Amino acid sequence: MEYTGERINRRETKRRAEGPLNYIFTLNSYWCIDGNVGGSGAQYVNHCCEPNVYAWIFKEHILYMSARVIKKGEELTLDYHFDKDVERVPCHCGAKRCRGTINLLE
Repeated sequence: MEYTGERINRRETKRRAEGPLNYIFTLNSYWCIDGNVGGSGAQYVNHCCEPNVYAWIFKEHILYMSARVIKKGEELTLDYHFDKDVERVPCHCGAKRCRGTINLLE
């Protein structure tokens, strides 16, 4: 599945991120993809510390790839890897090895 949306620069990312709900995925050091505008549905994949998909950035595209066999009806989950230096976001994913935060610890 490809994460699609409007390509926005860092200044616009900062402005939009201040809103109540955002689906912004960092593509590289300058560009982000705003899944709220033209998103494919990939923006609704929830966080889990033991995810079943991972993000692969390939030729300026963000692709969600299967990390293992996914059972019919199973929710797709992704480790968001929020930076350790941004505001800490608690995690309640219920995974055996849950970090307790969506942020990276190191």
